[in-house]
Amino acid sequence: MPRSNRPRRQAAGGRSAARGKRAASGADDAGSGLERARFGIDELQEAPDGAWHVRRISPTNAAKTYTCPGCRHQIAPGVEHVVAWRADAWFGEDRAAAERRHWHAHCWRTRSHRYL
Repeated sequence: MPRSNRPRRQAAGGRSAARGKRAASGADDAGSGLERARFGIDELQEAPDGAWHVRRISPTNAAKTYTCPGCRHQIAPGVEHVVAWRADAWFGEDRAAAERRHWHAHCWRTRSHRYL
C-alpha cells in the first residue's frame, strides 16, 4: 500500500505523535546526555603501580554481578562501580581491555598499589 502524504495528526499539547513518544521515553531529557557523558568517558590515572584506564559505571548500566578484586565481595546489579584496566600493558591495548576488572569505587581508591 502506498504511503500517505497527509501530515501526521497532532498529539495532545500540539506535539506530533512521534515527538510525544520520544519525550515520554525520556530520549530528549537533558539529564540522560549529562549522565552518559559523566559515566561513559575513560579517565587515565597514574599510580605507583602504573597507568590505568578507569571508567565509572552508572547504577542504570550496572546489569551483571561482578566480584571486586579489592575486597572479594560481590558487586550487585544496580550498584555504581568502576572498571579499570592497565594503560601500559606489555601485550597491547586489546589484551589489557580483555583483562579489565570491576571494582567498588571505594576499593579502587583505597587499593594497595602493588600489581594484582
